[in-house]
Amino acid sequence: MTSRNVLMLAVLAVTGVLLAGQVRQLLADPTVWPPDDFVEYWAAAKLTLAGQNPFDESRLLPLQQAAGRDTNEAIMMWNPPWALPAVLPLGLFPAREAQLLWLLVNLAVAGFCADRLWLLLGGARERRWVGWALAFAFMPTAFALHSGQIGPFLLLGVVLVLECARRWDRDRRWEYAAGAATVLVAIKPHLAYLLWAGIAVDAVARGRWRVLVGGALTGLACALLPLAFNPHVWHQYADAMGIRPPAQWASPTLGTLLRIAFGPELFRLQFVSVAFGLGWFAWFRWHKGAHWNWTEQLPLLLLVSFVTAPYGAWPFDMVLLLPAVFAMVLKSLAVWRLDVGDAPGSPRFTVVGLVLVNLGCLLMNLFQTGSFWFVWVSPAVLALYALHMKRSCIEQGAYAPRSPVAVSA
Repeated sequence: MTSRNVLMLAVLAVTGVLLAGQVRQLLADPTVWPPDDFVEYWAAAKLTLAGQNPFDESRLLPLQQAAGRDTNEAIMMWNPPWALPAVLPLGLFPAREAQLLWLLVNLAVAGFCADRLWLLLGGARERRWVGWALAFAFMPTAFALHSGQIGPFLLLGVVLVLECARRWDRDRRWEYAAGAATVLVAIKPHLAYLLWAGIAVDAVARGRWRVLVGGALTGLACALLPLAFNPHVWHQYADAMGIRPPAQWASPTLGTLLRIAFGPELFRLQFVSVAFGLGWFAWFRWHKGAHWNWTEQLPLLLLVSFVTAPYGAWPFDMVLLLPAVFAMVLKSLAVWRLDVGDAPGSPRFTVVGLVLVNLGCLLMNLFQTGSFWFVWVSPAVLALYALHMKRSCIEQGAYAPRSPVAVSA
């Protein structure tokens, strides 16, 4: 072995020992990094595996308090029961071990998504570390990892759809896999509702009905699996939603702003933005026509979906903005030397704008402003994207990044 390899092994060994010590300390002291939203998934998994109601606050609260969550009110897992299979393994472990396992899994998922997004959207393989740094420096990623939220799994679903989309023209069987991947996005389906619209149009216009079949069969399997432990879980979920509907949430969405302006009792105003989003999609899909490419269009589709989502869209859910962020950064890096100006939409303007958005998220988190005040973040990213793509269209000769479809796996 070369001295370089010996040194690398020594560094890895020391790192492993240090990490083992830190893990041992975390297991022994629940006051170090106490559980946050993670307990909603762990407690729901525990109750489901025991055949009990995972949406019963009176059963959730004692479990969550025993796990170390300092709360007098149960934290509910409001995701549909078809999301339970993603978290059921957590119920097999004690709370602290499950929390560390959940963090490890989410770190791996976020790292995988960063790596594949970088390559799928045209990044150079030798610079893939930039994609990792970009993903983990993005504050919503930190929010999701720290709180133990499930957002990285939604992003994984998006990445797997892109992986399948670049293969399905060579083998139509990948369409089934793409449909299966959408079940991960369906953990919070309202945040990516334009994805479902795009899939439906593709099924009609291009005959990609296998995507629908793959999604329907996988979704059905995920919806039925919890019934093996609790036959009443769907009825219990419906009852819980009836008691505490989304109308009670002050989520950082445009619909909430409308309710503040015209009356909080007008929950239907939450869906005004969805109507605009669907109208935009109809125009955009018609405009693209036969030139529609999922790898190129999905980042914008997700971004518009998120901005116009009816509810939810919490700061930790903003990991779904990463495909759009990656697309902007990669296009900016591709032409940085060709365009050194700072006009709106230029590479420098775009990168500085993204840095400022991220800095704003960091400051708001430090000052604990509350989730609602993050309402400006996704519209700001959309504005940066629109300006960047407009300039890209005007200067087509300069904006010529590597083709994302041609990237090697």
